[in-house]
Amino acid sequence: MIQISQTAISMGSFVVSPTTHPTDCGRFRASFSVHRSQGNGSYCRVFRFDQAFASREAARLFAITQGWLQTCMQHPPRC
Repeated sequence: MIQISQTAISMGSFVVSPTTHPTDCGRFRASFSVHRSQGNGSYCRVFRFDQAFASREAARLFAITQGWLQTCMQHPPRC
């Protein structure tokens, strides 16, 4: 299996930072943050997921994939 770094990954004008969190039952949850600084403004958003994964690497891969999808959207949804 290919190991994916838990450090920040540059994706175009965004930086995606994936992370994983162990659950009480020994599984892992995924989350990521997306950052962008442009001129005097900046954008930062954190995403957390309820789905649990059997391994830390599977959770990290899910977080990176979701981060990539978020950065590819021309107009990301707003809360």
